[in-house]
Amino acid sequence: MDAATKDAVVETLRQRLQGTPGESLIDEARQLMASDDGKEFVMHNCVRYRPKALYPPGYHYSDDPREADKRYGKAIIPHLLRRACMPVFIAKRSGRFIDCEGVPDWHYVAMVRYRSQRDFFNFVLAIGAAGVDVHKWAAIQDTVVFPVKPLVNLFTVRLLVGALLALLTAAFWGFA
Repeated sequence: MDAATKDAVVETLRQRLQGTPGESLIDEARQLMASDDGKEFVMHNCVRYRPKALYPPGYHYSDDPREADKRYGKAIIPHLLRRACMPVFIAKRSGRFIDCEGVPDWHYVAMVRYRSQRDFFNFVLAIGAAGVDVHKWAAIQDTVVFPVKPLVNLFTVRLLVGALLALLTAAFWGFA
């Protein structure tokens, strides 16, 4: 991502988040953009729900945080797919093993593959402009989100597309 694009993203985020609790995300976005190599990555999300969903005034949804999160999840899929990005792993916590003092009890983890940081920030700006992110912030009490680069990865989008094309070809030619 070139410097002008990074500046435009930061300015849009600043305008959108000014005076909100999310204002601190601007510096984090700047730091993330500084490490941009233009390649695909996976965003790792640890999520802890609020006891009750907390929507801003004027929204009339139930106070169930899981329902709010489902609304968010359903609404973001078209925004992800439009950019060739996709969730690759979502799982709820099923127990405890090694705990560190002060770490929240995460309810679930999600890993989402992005084609590039440019696609990630375009996604963030698009869901913000559409008002979709209100469901996420209503649902979650705590979250930790950070990018990861796979060291070993048995699943890739290219592999998935190749397998799908092979199946379609086999079906078309009557081999399946």
